[in-house]
Amino acid sequence: MAQFNIAGGVKQLEDSELRFLEEEHVKYIQKVSQDTTSFEMVVMQHMRMSGVYWGTTAMALLGRNLKSDMKSDDIVEFVLSCQYDNGGFGGNVGHDPHMLYTLSALQVLAICDKLDLIDKEKVIEYVASLQNVDGSFNGDIWGEIDTRFSYCALQIFSLLGALHSNCFNLDKAVEFVAKCRNFDGGYGAVPGAESHAGQIFCCIGALSIAGALHHVDVDLLGWWLSERQCDSGGLNGRPEKQADVCYSWWILSCLKILGRVKWIDEDSLIHFILKAQDSDGGISDRPGNMADIFHTFFGISGLLLLGYFSRDEDEKYSRYEDIDPTYALPVSVVKRMNLQPQVLNEPEIAFTPIVPNPRFAEL
Repeated sequence: MAQFNIAGGVKQLEDSELRFLEEEHVKYIQKVSQDTTSFEMVVMQHMRMSGVYWGTTAMALLGRNLKSDMKSDDIVEFVLSCQYDNGGFGGNVGHDPHMLYTLSALQVLAICDKLDLIDKEKVIEYVASLQNVDGSFNGDIWGEIDTRFSYCALQIFSLLGALHSNCFNLDKAVEFVAKCRNFDGGYGAVPGAESHAGQIFCCIGALSIAGALHHVDVDLLGWWLSERQCDSGGLNGRPEKQADVCYSWWILSCLKILGRVKWIDEDSLIHFILKAQDSDGGISDRPGNMADIFHTFFGISGLLLLGYFSRDEDEKYSRYEDIDPTYALPVSVVKRMNLQPQVLNEPEIAFTPIVPNPRFAEL
């Protein structure tokens, strides 16, 4: 029987019970998507747009009918209600527009095939207005700079068919991201900032969209990313941190783009993700903790990137969607929109552990 964690209320699966709990996860996502009054929803209301993206995309990846299973018409209505006259979208109704939520809004509309309902030129003008002279992007009018916003901007321009337009400076945008590369091959939030897996995804994703992966030291970064696998089988975001299910996306997506997924122990990571499931539905950051929609989406995405479902002969998995590692959208959506991110091939020779700096050999 599954164990019940009295302190956290988590029903954790035993190893003998490990399997993907599709129906439980579907019910969990539906419940969370309709929840507007719980404490969790109240304190997270400023980022509800992201929650809508995580839930909607997860259901699309599971091959569910969004119109009936997620009430997609209501979702589209909510998304549109969060747009401002300047073209940007807020995290919820009445919340200030921001680059992060503008991307989430467009991703949801793209999945629902409803991008034609917005004034695309206004969105393009809003995002372009946030670019700085050095090529970086602000998150909003208050001026925070972060490579997350570079990724958001380039994907937004790509989704709206403006990536190679004159509305912004693509070369400068790429130049800024390239300057954020560190000695270990990783990338930070700004030039000189610590390498972090989440920021690395943003930078690799941005360069993939721009067709500029030649700026990446592929083997060195592949080494750094594969070193993030812990004894538990899970991946962490930087050295000396605990493993977290969300890095099954941030790291795997980069390894997929760079053609280096085989550099980690895939079976151990699959086991870690499945152990983080709550038997009542949802996936947590690590086994034994409370589930949430953020980690549920990234756990499902990680299993898809690992090809977990293709290993099973159960026909129900045949309706599942693959997820594009660059756009974080179902592959069918990326193909429908004729988006063409740059992705590298697996190396022809087997991986040999490398020492990126002679100093490390003495440690």
